[in-house]
Amino acid sequence: MAVVGFDLGFQSCYIAVARAGGIETVANEFSDRCTPSVVSFGSKNRAIGVSAKNQQITHAHNTVSNFKRFHGRAFNDPFVQKEKEKLSYDLVPMKNGGVGVKVMYMDEEHIFSVEQISAMLLTKLKETAESNLKKPVTDCVISVPSFFTDAERRSVLDAAQIVGLNCLRLMNDMTAVALNYGIYKQDLPAPEEKPRIVVFVDMGHSAFQVSACAFNKSKLKVLGTAFDPFLGGRNFDAKLVDYFCAEIKTKYKLDPKSKVRALLRLYQECEKLKKLMSSNSTDIPLNIECFMNDTDVSGKMNRSQFEELCADLLQRIEMPLLSLMEQTQLKVEDVTAVEIVGGATRIPAVKERIAKFFGKDVSTTLNADEAIARGCALQCAILSPAFKVREFSVTDATPFPISLLWNTEAEDTEGVHEVFSRNHAAPFSKVLTFYRKGPFELEAFYSDPIGVPYPETKIGRYVIQNVAAQKDGEKSKVKVKVRVNTHGIFSVSTASMVEPVKSEDSEDVGVETEVETQDQRPAENSNDTNEKKGDQPPEAKKPKIKVKNVELPIEANLVWQLGKDLLNMYIETEGKMIMQDKLEKERNDAKNAVEEYVYEFRDKLSGPYEKFVCEKDLQSFSALLTETEGWLYEEGEDEAKQVYVDKLEDLKKLGTPIEMRYQEAEERPKVLEELGHRLQYYATIAGEFRNKDEKYIHIDEMEMMKVEKCVSEVVEWMNNAVSAQAKKSLDQDPAVRSSEIKAKLQELNNVCEPIVTQPKPKVDSPKEENPLNERSDYKTEDMGEDDKNSEMPQQNGECHPSDQSTVNMDLD
Repeated sequence: MAVVGFDLGFQSCYIAVARAGGIETVANEFSDRCTPSVVSFGSKNRAIGVSAKNQQITHAHNTVSNFKRFHGRAFNDPFVQKEKEKLSYDLVPMKNGGVGVKVMYMDEEHIFSVEQISAMLLTKLKETAESNLKKPVTDCVISVPSFFTDAERRSVLDAAQIVGLNCLRLMNDMTAVALNYGIYKQDLPAPEEKPRIVVFVDMGHSAFQVSACAFNKSKLKVLGTAFDPFLGGRNFDAKLVDYFCAEIKTKYKLDPKSKVRALLRLYQECEKLKKLMSSNSTDIPLNIECFMNDTDVSGKMNRSQFEELCADLLQRIEMPLLSLMEQTQLKVEDVTAVEIVGGATRIPAVKERIAKFFGKDVSTTLNADEAIARGCALQCAILSPAFKVREFSVTDATPFPISLLWNTEAEDTEGVHEVFSRNHAAPFSKVLTFYRKGPFELEAFYSDPIGVPYPETKIGRYVIQNVAAQKDGEKSKVKVKVRVNTHGIFSVSTASMVEPVKSEDSEDVGVETEVETQDQRPAENSNDTNEKKGDQPPEAKKPKIKVKNVELPIEANLVWQLGKDLLNMYIETEGKMIMQDKLEKERNDAKNAVEEYVYEFRDKLSGPYEKFVCEKDLQSFSALLTETEGWLYEEGEDEAKQVYVDKLEDLKKLGTPIEMRYQEAEERPKVLEELGHRLQYYATIAGEFRNKDEKYIHIDEMEMMKVEKCVSEVVEWMNNAVSAQAKKSLDQDPAVRSSEIKAKLQELNNVCEPIVTQPKPKVDSPKEENPLNERSDYKTEDMGEDDKNSEMPQQNGECHPSDQSTVNMDLD
């Protein structure tokens, strides 16, 4: 089983896999561990990742990037409308009100949902992981920002499903970083000791996130998280772009914002400039050739100017840090270390602000780019049965408080209860108890709308169905289990009606029975459960009675959820596009094979192959190569795969004989030399046999005659072959091929080798005499026959002199 972690970033993605040696970040087909979050659409196929990024300027309208934050959002969402102005491609509303991306694909207009675009990116990441692991990838863990709401998380899960990925967990970015940090630490406090507090700070391309985590041996608990979802590296890029747009307008009378391609080029150059300023404090030049109207533009900027320009952005860093400390009730002194990750934390001013806030140097022990992906892969390994991982429990935190609202039986009154407070442990389940005579509705929503970076506070409406009054007309007791699952998504997971059971019924094994106590825990494993009675004051403890739980159906109406039919349609569409990409790749490979053959053969015809083709054939083949080259760039530019395969076959009909003659001329002398050596070797042995050499005297004469006959026949064959080949010119097909010579060599070895390597027959040594009888200096006492026999083996270590000489003769 493959174990994979995907860091699905706003600007770029990273893939980490678990192997026997540990966690490894894998590279794509361009040997780059960073895969841009870009999808480009063409007339024949899609380009995803690095190849799509390379087309971003030339195919701006059909290249999609910066789409991660559109997950689970409506088209008329204020954030979407604001982002829409900055994009080079068109956003349009979908039928379900979601965000659609309008592009030209296969020469037709298509509208893709954000889930489909993310699925395309995941397809690429999945393929990259599979090519590295050499096995199919299904199970994975995918990262999401900690501030993603339920709607956004469900949308990411849908994207994974489109591609056939089984996401074991949607993991918060900061929790993945914390796991990657903590699991390797050998010096963490014991479980009963005071935990080590570490703050993790991540500024990526689009968002700023911070979290405080408590570490003990084999466990990590997220104490709290804070964020600014609209502060990241791209905001710093935008400041530079605005500055240089104004400068170019003044200096060159050009408006970069009026042309998409020019603006994209400026963004790319400004991003490079920002990175250079992080490592240099001197003036850094900005030069762009043929920027607009064939005009070259230039400018310069240094770090101090840049920091002045971004002063308002730098001020925003402190707010999330203050919020985190306030939520967790921590003091700066309680924090053991501050770990920073994310590309934008490389900006010196950002580092300084963070260090100044905590009063200590920031730590950079984690890989700023790959830490999240590695944490996801570790979590996947923990959840997968394929790997044995050091025991390490991860308790996450709920970023936003969640409440439930319900109608009471009384007129015009509503019940409301906060089921999960901010930073409540997750995953987690709770059981709420209601008393009802009929079906009722629950509405889940975020209690603190201001703190949620999403316009819709509702999570969903849940109708608890099939509720009925008891037989005596009293209200039925209904238990509702609510849960925040491993993905950080809230749900009303189960509902059951508690019915009293008559004693004779309870004896029936088919009826599920339980003894009702005041607090019942659900069957599902959870950190804790609480019961709350809606609309009723706590009651006095009742005597124990036999009850049964009747499962109730729940109808969930969620704020954002793709319907099954739509999801299946997306799965089918993605499958077709994957197949189209594969066919186009095969077509291009076939075309490239023809082009490669033309160029390679043309070079060799005027080089090593020159002697192996006659003048007439050379002229006709050269003409065919030139004709094929012209055809490739004209009418053969866009042909079916089979046309290129046939074209290559036509070229090979002329090219293969020339290639074969060259290879034969290179290989034949070596094989003939080897055959000659073996013939000489066997002939020498036959000669030594005739001279009665002791080494071969044991071989039967009839056997040796076989060797002599075989050697004689092969020598004659070899002389004839060499003679026939000598009559051939280099541009003619050889009289004898290397394969024939190799076959002859094999035949020779098969006949001769077993005969000449026969082992000598062994000569038995004379039987040893009892050394006791030969030694005059050895005095024996009279013993019984049994005693003598028992003593003899102890004396066998000594030999008679005549025995030794006999042995020596045999050895010679």
